[in-house]
Amino acid sequence: MWLVVGLGNPGRDYGRNRHNVGFMVADELCRRHRLDAFRAKFGGEVTQGQIGGQKAIILKPLEYMNLSGRSVQRTAAFYQVEAKDLVVIHDEVDLELGRLKLKVGGGHAGHNGIRSIVQDLGTPDFIRVRCGVGRPGGRGDMTGHVLGDFGKAEQTEAAIMIQEAADAVEDILGKGALLAMNKWNSSARDDDRGT
Repeated sequence: MWLVVGLGNPGRDYGRNRHNVGFMVADELCRRHRLDAFRAKFGGEVTQGQIGGQKAIILKPLEYMNLSGRSVQRTAAFYQVEAKDLVVIHDEVDLELGRLKLKVGGGHAGHNGIRSIVQDLGTPDFIRVRCGVGRPGGRGDMTGHVLGDFGKAEQTEAAIMIQEAADAVEDILGKGALLAMNKWNSSARDDDRGT
């Protein structure tokens, strides 16, 4: 059993924000695999089904980003999912727009959702799918940037990234984290994307 968590903030005002890319990927996975509609449970929205040939729970925590860990901890405890079988999808300002990086463990790099999950689970040793949203230009406000929507010029790249992040989750569940990281973190992929 896997637990796949897409991070974001609840409510329509946040729906298309850069900070909500985790929700967007979770929704894409549900669409692709024709999973049942999300239902309210454990302080979030939950559905489940088969992804990559594996049984998976998909969770969107709804207690705001900095409290995401509460919902993740409750869900993981109920389904008896260990940290090694937890995949968290989140926005990453330290990666340029559209770039994906997969990682197991490590620090939170200032991301309040990851910080909350580490705190409530008591371990950082889960898989992260880091979705690049870039940094604001000049001296732009970081909070305003992540809580802002993707601009018109960014929307195509963001849409591709959401698809690729869903692909990466499927690879993690179907082939394992190590093989998925070798594929998605390779320099050859950067060359393919022209970076």
